[in-house]
Amino acid sequence: MTKATRRPVNLALQGGGAHGAFTWGVLDELLQDGGVSFGWMSATSAGAVNAAAVASGLATGGPPEAQKTLRKVWEAVEAAGVPDLLRFNPFFAGLAQGAPVPGMSGLLSPYDFNPLGFDPLRRLLTTHIDFERIRTSAPVELLIAATDVATGRARLFRRSELTVEAVLASACLPTLHHAVVIDGRAYWDGGFSANPDLLTLAAESPVEDTLIVQLNPLQHAGMPRSSREIAGRINAITFNQPLLRDAEAIVAARETRLGWLIGRRGRTARLKRHRFHLIEAGRYTAGLSADSKLKPDKGLLTYLHGAGRIETRKWLDRHRASLGRRSTVDLRSHYLDAAAPDLSEALTVVDPNPVVARL
Repeated sequence: MTKATRRPVNLALQGGGAHGAFTWGVLDELLQDGGVSFGWMSATSAGAVNAAAVASGLATGGPPEAQKTLRKVWEAVEAAGVPDLLRFNPFFAGLAQGAPVPGMSGLLSPYDFNPLGFDPLRRLLTTHIDFERIRTSAPVELLIAATDVATGRARLFRRSELTVEAVLASACLPTLHHAVVIDGRAYWDGGFSANPDLLTLAAESPVEDTLIVQLNPLQHAGMPRSSREIAGRINAITFNQPLLRDAEAIVAARETRLGWLIGRRGRTARLKRHRFHLIEAGRYTAGLSADSKLKPDKGLLTYLHGAGRIETRKWLDRHRASLGRRSTVDLRSHYLDAAAPDLSEALTVVDPNPVVARL
């Protein structure tokens, strides 16, 4: 398709560690299809890495280069395996083989076991992503979320100010990594406060369609009983709350006359008419352990990348014509009123060789 015939769409990319390979598949298929163009990208954690890779590729050589950049980044994630910090420390390497690194968080903080703040993700990002090119010539606007440690509020880094530090901040799990300090303020993972930010995207972007790529299931089957299962469920609940909060706020703005944005009618009007769409990974990730987010082995990444492409092709076949016309997901019924889904079809991946990487 020519540029004039492509349908513009914003992207809202949720974080989820190695599960972000599903989002890689979604973006890969959208770029390959060529029937849509990207407006703004609101992203957190693994979503922020994907968004930065796409922005860098688009700025450098258009959709084909964006696809190449995404592949290079994820191949580097898989190749990195156990980060250098662990590889050269026999004690921690042994822990990483037996259990994911978060298991150490109850014993030591990252300031104890990594006093110099060594961060393998920094090298990966700077090797494959051109941040200067993003700031000067990327054809998409970015909203990369990080959480201010002092206030708990979201900080959105825009395209013109995007640096490797901003992406590292968006992906900074405080049990594994030192807080990222930018302009004198410390930041943790954006998933605590915006995962991703839907309100700013819908209220400010000139493109009035947003495709949400949701990695984390909204509901899980079974009662967690082991300490690892409980910690995983707590994380899932915590990192889904900002998305649910934004959905609830948008629904409130649409359904109440005075709403939550009294005195800001222009913003409210934009929220009311904004069209939302959804591609979910839940069918594929619901059967995975929480630990799998920190185990980017080749089998898992290949599986989720392929699943992302499949679900995107299905979505395009069903809903392409709805872009610019109508929403294809009802935020109230999906996020606020949804009944418990049938998880019997959830697919399971066995993680044979645990490895740890950070997204």
